[in-house]
Amino acid sequence: MVQAGSTYRAVQAVSPGKLELTEKRLLDPNPGHVRIRVEACGVCHSDAGTVEGVFPIEWPRVPGHEAVGRIDAVGAGVEGWKVGQRVGVGFLGGSCGHCGPCRNGDLVSCQNQAFTGIHHDGGYAEAMIAKASGLVSVPDDLSSVDAAPLLCAGLTTFSALRNAPAKAGDLVAVLGIGGLGHLGLQYARHMGFEVAAIERGSDKAESAKKLGAHHYIDSTAGNPADALQALGGATVVLMTSSGGKTVSDTIKGLRPGGVAIVLGAGPEPIEVAGTDLLFSSRKIEGALTGNPATGDATLRFSALSGIAAMIETMPLERASEAYAKMMAGKARFRMVLTMA
Repeated sequence: MVQAGSTYRAVQAVSPGKLELTEKRLLDPNPGHVRIRVEACGVCHSDAGTVEGVFPIEWPRVPGHEAVGRIDAVGAGVEGWKVGQRVGVGFLGGSCGHCGPCRNGDLVSCQNQAFTGIHHDGGYAEAMIAKASGLVSVPDDLSSVDAAPLLCAGLTTFSALRNAPAKAGDLVAVLGIGGLGHLGLQYARHMGFEVAAIERGSDKAESAKKLGAHHYIDSTAGNPADALQALGGATVVLMTSSGGKTVSDTIKGLRPGGVAIVLGAGPEPIEVAGTDLLFSSRKIEGALTGNPATGDATLRFSALSGIAAMIETMPLERASEAYAKMMAGKARFRMVLTMA
């Protein structure tokens, strides 16, 4: 066990766009918190909000909200978690339990919830402190490296699909085959949906089929809405790409009563004509992530179904390189940092 008062390595953002390796003093967890010896942490595009200084943070700040490791110390008042247990920490830092959304069971919308790697240090480190109410249990048959990207990209797509109105056999389309989309295709296939993948160009067709797509739609070869309507119309379109014309056009591929679920954020707005919503009772909604219980379910379902992210690993000291590769769009499809 690591002893309090010693140090651990971490990679922290010290100014916009600059990451540096440092040594930090190990602290004991506060009441309601645990200390985790991190084994792996995913590098997510949302980390750019910290690294580039988009979010209001205090420098320096350790990014990372896809952390997996073993509990090293337990703070006062923590129940249900023990030293040595393997856990995950996602984007949501832990609900308060007493605000309006929490009292209504909506832990994702907790008004007093900190975000991991933004309001407090995250998982680009050998150790971190986490609030017990935000922990996710990691199955024994899922490695820490494989579990890490499932805590954000996996949880986001799994939760959105599980809460969607589609039933087994319905057509579900996934727009964008990247870090989110390549997991969305796998979850959709294993949930029993008829799956269509939408992406630019024909070069992604084979990989999309291997990931679970029954149909591949090249958005540069024609209007994706027409292709979806030719298949009977989609009950759900999972939009893992950000805004733009393709997103707006794809909404027209929904069948009456269908829903477009927006997962990817970007600077371009989604422009939709009111008639495209009104006359077919279509809907657009957003999905941020899932609560810790859904995180548990995501990891269990992934282990049972053999669903896994396509991963490239790098050691902690190469975090800047891993982050740069992810930001350049050269990761296929998720970067994961590993700790010594």
